[in-house]
Parts: sequence; C-alpha cells; structure tokens
Amino acid sequence: MQRSAYNVPPAHSPPLHHPVPQHVSTVPQLRSPPPPVPQQQQQNSYGYPQQQQQQSGGGSYMHPAFGGFMNDSTAQMGFQVGKSAVMAGQEYVEQNLNRYVNVSILKHYFNVSNSYVVNKLFLVLFPWRHKPWSRQQQRMSGSGQDPLFLPPREDTNSPDMYIPVMAFVTYILLSTLLAGLRGAFRPELLGITASHAFAVVIIEFVVIKLGCYLLSISNESTYLDLIAYSGYKFVGVIVTIAVGSAVSRGKGTGGWIGWTVFAYCFLANAFFLLRSLKYVLLPDTASASSSASMQTIGRSQRSARTQFLFIYAYIVQLAFMWWLSSLESGPKKA
Repeated sequence: MQRSAYNVPPAHSPPLHHPVPQHVSTVPQLRSPPPPVPQQQQQNSYGYPQQQQQQSGGGSYMHPAFGGFMNDSTAQMGFQVGKSAVMAGQEYVEQNLNRYVNVSILKHYFNVSNSYVVNKLFLVLFPWRHKPWSRQQQRMSGSGQDPLFLPPREDTNSPDMYIPVMAFVTYILLSTLLAGLRGAFRPELLGITASHAFAVVIIEFVVIKLGCYLLSISNESTYLDLIAYSGYKFVGVIVTIAVGSAVSRGKGTGGWIGWTVFAYCFLANAFFLLRSLKYVLLPDTASASSSASMQTIGRSQRSARTQFLFIYAYIVQLAFMWWLSSLESGPKKA
C-alpha cells in the first residue's frame, strides 16, 4: 500500500477565502489639539464668554433673556421715575434735617484726627500748664468776610463732638458692665443710664443758655460749642469710675483712692472749662466810648459774667460729675 505525498498540492484545489467580519468597528481618527483661546475671549466665572458681555453693553454681564427687557422703553421710563423719586426723597430729608441741624457745621465738629484726639484727652486731664487757650482763626480769601475758626484737626483748642459722643457712649457701656460684674445687670439698665446722662447734658445746656440770656451775652459761638464743652466731663467721670472699680474690684467707688481721683478729675475739668469758655462768656467787648457810665456798666457786666463762669465751672460741674460717678454704684445682687 502506497502512501500519498501530502506536500504536493493537487492539480484542482479550491481557492482560499479570507473570513469577512460580521460587525464593522470604527477606529477614531486622531486630531491635533485646538489652538489656544486668546485671553480676551476666555469665559468668565459664570461660564459666559466675555464677548457676550461686551455685546450686552456695560461692564457687567447680562443674561440674554433680560436684554429685551432692559432695552424696553417702558422699563427705561420706570427706572427714570424711580431714580427721580429717590433723588426727591434725599432732597426732602436734607431740607428738613437742615432746619434743626446744619450738616455742614456738624461735619466741622467731627473733623478730627488721631493726634488731635490724643492731645485733647491729655489737655482735658492735664490742663494746668497749657498755653495759649485762644482759638485760631482763618480769614477767607474774599475781603470783608468774617474770620472762621479752624477745625479741630488743626487747632487743639477747638471744641469737637467726637470725644464727647464717644465718652458718652463709653460711660453708658462701662456703667452697665460694672453693674453686671456686681450681679445687678438688667436689660433696662442701658436705657436708664443713657436717660440720666442725656438729662445731665440737657439740663446743663439749659443752665448755660439761661445764664447767657440773663447776662446779655451774645457771641458767635453756636449751641454745639456748649454741648461739646458739656460732654468733656464724661472723660473725667470715666477715669474716676475705672480707677475706683479697679481698686475695689468692681464693688464700689474705691474708697479714698477713688474719691481722690474724682477730686483731681473734677478740678482738671473745672480749670479746663474756666479757660475754654472764656471766649464764650467773657468776649472782648472793649467799648470805643469814653463815657464813665459805659465803663462802669462794662465792669459790672464783666464781674457778673466772671461769677457765672466760676459757678458753672465749679459748682454746677461738681454736682453733675458727682451724680454721674455715683450712678454706677447701684444696688448689688441680693
């Protein structure tokens, strides 16, 4: 039996066919990365390109849905009416406020600096060797105009409203804080202390205005000057309360140490007012007349004004400062 040769292909063999895939697969085409976007065309933090920002008008972006509304004539008319109403309201408030308080003058009393505040506090507490006491004036550029006083920022002798207001608020907060340390704090104590302090300022203002009226004192000083000088006493009262409470650990006025500090602060405040109010109660009224009767009346009026200034600076201030200092030692916790 003969074996066939396998390595010899037959003469008539069928053709070979490659398999055809049944599922066509797509190969993704690789592309080059896009060119870098310029900085001006980058998107903002909300995801909207800045080109749309510029197209919407203005420097702020506006959503396309609101573009038609903002461009509507009715909406523009509404905005104009609202703006006019707001401006009319501001003008009405300013006109009614200027009837009672001149805002421009009030700004003059708050025109202070850090150096002025430090120097003024030092002057109120240590007025013994301060010179001069006269306020500095500046003359307007136009001829024939009255001289104006320099603002507190430029003149230490000028009264201000910043220190009195801050001392007023500090006195109220310090008094209620010490009441809380004694265990006698209650919410209405803030209002009571503020009412007492405000009543002192009002009564003192009425007293000095009444004295000016009875003594026929007419000067260029305003009522804000008198209120400012009335508020400087709170600086001495705060020092007295703070030192007395530190000595007694919040349980009273501090004994003889506290009353010694009170006596010093009272004398310093009285001397400060005696020198500062001299231009208010004792203005320079040198008469040009040589009549002996006019000179006699002038001397008598000056003597009466000096006595009133002494009573106000020492007697009235002693009563008010003692009352304010004794208010903080209220009832203790039972």
